[in-house]
Amino acid sequence: MKSARAKPPGSARKPPNRPRGNNMVSKDPVQVYCRLKPMQHPADVSCMKLISDTTVVITPPESAMNFRNSSNKEIQTTFSRVFSPDATQKEIFNIVALPLVENVIRGRNSLLFTYGVTGSGKTYTMTGETQDAGIMPRCLDVLFNSIANYQTKKFIFKPDKLNGFDIQGEADAMLDRQNELHAGLMLQRNGKSGKVRKVESDSESNPMIVRDINESQTVQVDQDNVYAVFVTYVEIYNNSVYDLLEDEDIRNKVLQSKIVREDGNKNMYVHAVTEIEVKSSEEAFEVFQRGQRRRRVAHTALNAESSRSHSVFTIRLVQAPLDGEGEQIIQDKRVVCITQLSLVDLAGSERTNRTKNTGQRLREAGNINNSLMTLRSCLEILRENQLQGTNKIVPYRDSKLTHLFKNYFDGEGQVRMIVCVNPRTDDYDETIQVMKFAEMTQEVQVAKPTITKIDLGFTPGRRQANKLFKEACSKLQKEGHPEAEDLEVDVGLVYSLGGPFPELEITSPRNDQIINNLMHFLEQRINKRNLLRTDLQQKQNDLRKKIMAMEQEYMNLKIENASLKAANSQQKKKVSALEGHLCKTEEQIDSLLRKLNNANDTIRSLQQELKDRNMALNQRLIDKQRVKQKYNTKMQLETDKMNKELEIKLRQQREHLQNQMKEKEDKLRLVKQILVDDNVPSVSKDCVVPTINCAEATPKTTEGRSRRDKAGVANPRYRRSQSADKWIDHRPGALVPVGTVLQPLMRRRRSVTRLTDPKEITDGASRYCLIAQEHDTDGELETKLFKGDIIPTSGGGAQVVFNDMECLKQLSPKARKRSGPQDTENEIGSSRHSSTLAESHSKRPRVVN
Repeated sequence: MKSARAKPPGSARKPPNRPRGNNMVSKDPVQVYCRLKPMQHPADVSCMKLISDTTVVITPPESAMNFRNSSNKEIQTTFSRVFSPDATQKEIFNIVALPLVENVIRGRNSLLFTYGVTGSGKTYTMTGETQDAGIMPRCLDVLFNSIANYQTKKFIFKPDKLNGFDIQGEADAMLDRQNELHAGLMLQRNGKSGKVRKVESDSESNPMIVRDINESQTVQVDQDNVYAVFVTYVEIYNNSVYDLLEDEDIRNKVLQSKIVREDGNKNMYVHAVTEIEVKSSEEAFEVFQRGQRRRRVAHTALNAESSRSHSVFTIRLVQAPLDGEGEQIIQDKRVVCITQLSLVDLAGSERTNRTKNTGQRLREAGNINNSLMTLRSCLEILRENQLQGTNKIVPYRDSKLTHLFKNYFDGEGQVRMIVCVNPRTDDYDETIQVMKFAEMTQEVQVAKPTITKIDLGFTPGRRQANKLFKEACSKLQKEGHPEAEDLEVDVGLVYSLGGPFPELEITSPRNDQIINNLMHFLEQRINKRNLLRTDLQQKQNDLRKKIMAMEQEYMNLKIENASLKAANSQQKKKVSALEGHLCKTEEQIDSLLRKLNNANDTIRSLQQELKDRNMALNQRLIDKQRVKQKYNTKMQLETDKMNKELEIKLRQQREHLQNQMKEKEDKLRLVKQILVDDNVPSVSKDCVVPTINCAEATPKTTEGRSRRDKAGVANPRYRRSQSADKWIDHRPGALVPVGTVLQPLMRRRRSVTRLTDPKEITDGASRYCLIAQEHDTDGELETKLFKGDIIPTSGGGAQVVFNDMECLKQLSPKARKRSGPQDTENEIGSSRHSSTLAESHSKRPRVVN
């Protein structure tokens, strides 16, 4: 949509500011309102009397400090309006604060104070309580009700940290919105229970103010602008400025004081203060409650929750015009209009002798009174300069409170004050000082605020015209007219009715220029009106023709629509029949699918069962084959081992027998040599039987050998009866028990351990047996039995002729390394074989000739 009067931002013109200090500058006095607090107790006595809507009479009580010195018993004070104790919050808002909200929307700055002693109702007037909202919540409601349909998306306007705002594109604003959403989610996820409990306890002590949702009071706004609302909340405590909306992460830490600076337009502001963009009155009041929980309050003798600091809640309205088509914001910082409404809740003035403050409370009270005195001094000097024409320096910098609002008193902006008064006689001395200060404040003149908006020369009403045009195009497209998308209509003349009326204020009786300007403006307006009438008549004729053509087209479409309806009815019947057939087919298909699924399930279960059985059968075969192979391997190893052991044993026996035979042969040769020799020695009575050592190595066998040698000894014809043999069993003391069944057979015997007398041999004994033990070459214990006959000698003695020898050997199977049950079985079999072999040899003694 085109605009006939659209101009680029470069041609924007701003109305020239009036020079400051000129007598032609229009000024208004500071408007002061008085609100009387209701009496809290029936016993309280009032010292004030309301005689009209603007006048109140104060009667000093006898307890007053200067009661005797005062000549006039009654003091009469006049205000812009005096509110009685039964005045409602809504009434006070409509009279005092609603015009300030209108100023903010129109482009003018405004300031509102609440002033009074401690406990006079300042905070109640400004904030209110549950079910009875004060000035601040109502200001937010009216403001957001007025701009509800014309707000921008969040982060389109962004603070530039220099008391101004930048205009962002849609992409940057969307990125900031996403970052804010992500930060909020992370904060909720990482939130601690301790903080939650803290917030809950704070919310209990500061309940949310409930406002009447039926109040829909609004102020007319410029529909061709877009709006955004920002809020800040600071407190002035001990002459230092603190930000109450700083990040919640540092809420438990000490707040850092802020600096008051001057921007490029000579406006004072708090540097690096937190500005939060809000989109509804609920969100704005929630931000206020967050800062209110951090404000410093304390208990005093006059007030349970006394404010120990001045609080400043600022509502900043940012507005910018739309382009010529009424769609996009003009991306030019110069066209942005910033206005603000500052709501100041001053701390109560108080006397130490009444509050009984000490320590920190006393220091706070001193700073509060000093800042209020500085405010009073600034207003007095300012009034003196205005009334007497002097040029004294106003000490704004002596207090952060006056320094922050310097531009209101020294520049432009509407200032109003509500003096809250407790009419009790006990508070007379403080109240009379407040009344004097209020009367003096009304004499201060403040310049009227001027509109700072820039006139770009665009057509008024372009947003609504563009909206109607788009709705019409959309409707035409839905009706089947695609060419409506490219349709362009010039609606400039329809809404271009000229600018506002010029200034009509006459400051001089001879000033005819204003009348001439008004006449010229009216002539232009009449000419424009005639032009618009002509254009309207022409458009009416064109519209009538289009309507007639549309009616004809409508009749044709109606006939066509009737035929299409008949065809549509037949098609519906066919579709209904096909739907019935389709439903039956789908039911059959569902039944077949169920059967098919059941069959597939059965097949899968049978296949799984078959598979399990095959796996079990294969496992059995594998186990059987493994056992068989293991058994065969074990038998083969055992057989091989036994064969090797038998071979070793046979070889050892063969070698042992060969050694024995060789040794016996040597002994036989020696005996033969002795027998052949003619000089054979005889055995005397004192003979000692020699011990014959046997070093034969006989592995695992016990062998006995016997021999009868023919000895040429005295009395060779000696004969004896073997049945009457008596044995001498000579056993040395250090013998190891053999423990075998292969023992010598001696029925009649006499055992001796040592031969000391020949009579032990000749005393009725005919046989002799000597037992000796020694180790063979393999280290095995070997027991030898040397047997012989006892033959009497011719000298009356006896000799022993050895004719037999038995060798007893007891063997144990050698220890082997066991690698498994098969080796254990092999060792056991080998041991049994060795014992059997040894016993069999010991039972077959041999005779050595």
